[in-house]
Amino acid sequence: MSSSLSCEIAVVGLGAMGSAALYQLAKKGVKAIGIDRFSPPHDQGSTHGETRITRQAIGEGEFYVPLALRSNEIWKELEAETGDRLLTQNGCLIIDAVNSSSNGVVRTAFLSRTKNAAEAYNIPHEILDAAEIRRRFPQFTPREDEAGYFEPGGGYLNPERCVAVQLDLARALGAKTQLGTSVLSLEPNGDGVRVVTDQGEILADQVIVSAGSWAPSLLGSPFTQLLAPSRQVMHWFEIEPEFAQDWAKSPVFIWRHGPNPNDFFYGFPSLSGSNTIKTAGEQYDAFTHPDDIERRVTAGESDIMHRDQLKGRVQGLRTRAVRAITCLYTMTSDSNFLIDWHPESERILVVSPCSGHGFKHSAAIGEVAAECVVDGRSRIDISALALSRFESPANLAAIR
Repeated sequence: MSSSLSCEIAVVGLGAMGSAALYQLAKKGVKAIGIDRFSPPHDQGSTHGETRITRQAIGEGEFYVPLALRSNEIWKELEAETGDRLLTQNGCLIIDAVNSSSNGVVRTAFLSRTKNAAEAYNIPHEILDAAEIRRRFPQFTPREDEAGYFEPGGGYLNPERCVAVQLDLARALGAKTQLGTSVLSLEPNGDGVRVVTDQGEILADQVIVSAGSWAPSLLGSPFTQLLAPSRQVMHWFEIEPEFAQDWAKSPVFIWRHGPNPNDFFYGFPSLSGSNTIKTAGEQYDAFTHPDDIERRVTAGESDIMHRDQLKGRVQGLRTRAVRAITCLYTMTSDSNFLIDWHPESERILVVSPCSGHGFKHSAAIGEVAAECVVDGRSRIDISALALSRFESPANLAAIR
């Protein structure tokens, strides 16, 4: 790579948010270069594993709903342009206690907040009692004190295809990519930013950092205190024959069954020909550096997943997982995203520490990022995701 290589915008990290940002920049005719230490789509970060849930009413906060709705529009535009199947709207079922409580900030009052968001934005939905859930979806066995929110417009995305399609279109529109390239530092330099990589240097007018779990070490303070990468595990369990049709026709599901953040799991229908379902919990106490993550998943981890999450709640799955892989979350202390300018440089936009619930919003976040660096502001209000919310000493403490 020539050290004199230059561009208007450099995008560091080409996963969910970065691939979307590079595509949106290319659509605007911007001279952009995307950089990734691997060759996306890949399985080293947060954007892999066949499926990612999408929903429209967002219980994590109503301010996310415009991002989810706009993302669905973009996925459909991409499908129309390419012929690829990216979005499957097979419905989303959220199960929670009728009078739920929560320790911590993750999905507090999740069922009621999701319902309120749906009502605020006129999103079609139903509220189901436990008996109706069992009648419609025999694979689920909720308690009598649990209820469900069903959103027919929810479903799942193919994350690998979403990333690949946007990168392919970005390159077709003139964007460049530097793959297998690690960014070592970002150095504001006069009217731009010097992007120092292990392959040379790039001079950019502005930089979008969408590096996921690698962002804290790249960005330095205060991000090393604010962002916490954590190891997550996805499991595939084989389906018993008598439940094959139920799981094939299943909605995606999210189940919060206790007061602690880890009392939570989610899953997907059986994809054609797989005879398995993918399911996962969430770990908020497994912090790691992305270069040091333990990629091997033991049989014992899958056994615990079945015992603590699935047993007594879902039917028709064998007890041993046939496959399990890891991915990474990058958490903030309030589990919300962070999209804002670096406090030491108005030329570096930080995007995508998304606390494990970002993929459904990623297409719109790419558009938001492109608007911020090109137009100076985004059409969708992202003020709730600003860095300033962490300015108090209490909020500056990461969730570790």
